Amino acid sequence: MRKNPQDLHMFRYGKLARQAVSAMSYLAERYSPDVASISSSEVGRVRNIPTALAAKLLSEAASAGLTKGVTGPGGGYRLARPPEEIRLADIVGIFEREVTEFPCPFGPGWCGSGNPCPLHNDFLKLEENGRRFLEETTLAVFVKKVAKKR
Repeated sequence: MRKNPQDLHMFRYGKLARQAVSAMSYLAERYSPDVASISSSEVGRVRNIPTALAAKLLSEAASAGLTKGVTGPGGGYRLARPPEEIRLADIVGIFEREVTEFPCPFGPGWCGSGNPCPLHNDFLKLEENGRRFLEETTLAVFVKKVAKKR
C-alpha cells in the first residue's frame, strides 16, 4: 500500500526529542516573564507524557539553560528565556545524537564511493530543509496570540 506523502516523516529526530518539544511547547503557551513555575506532572498530564519522563526532559532542558527549575512544594519549570529566543534546534540538539549516516536507499557506502545514487541530491535538500526548519523555528509558534484591545 502506498503512503500518502503527508504521512511521511521528513525530519530525523526521535520520540524523545518530539516529547521534549511537546513539553517545552506547553511552557511556551503559558509563558510570561512573571509566570509561576509549572509542575512536571501538569506538563505530563496535558501533553500525555509520563510524569517522570516530563520531569527528566525539563530537568535536562534546565541543565542546557532552556528552562529554570524550582524544587520543593509549589516548584516546577518555566522557560529561561522568551519563547522567540528558543529554537527547536536548541531542544532537539539536547536529546538527539548527531546522525552521521546518509540515508542512501542503495545501502551504506554507495554515495560515498563513486557516483551518487539518483536520490542523493534530493536527500541533501531534504536534510538541509529539515535542519533549516529546526534552526529557524522558535517556541514562539506555540504562543497563543491574544487579541489587542483598542
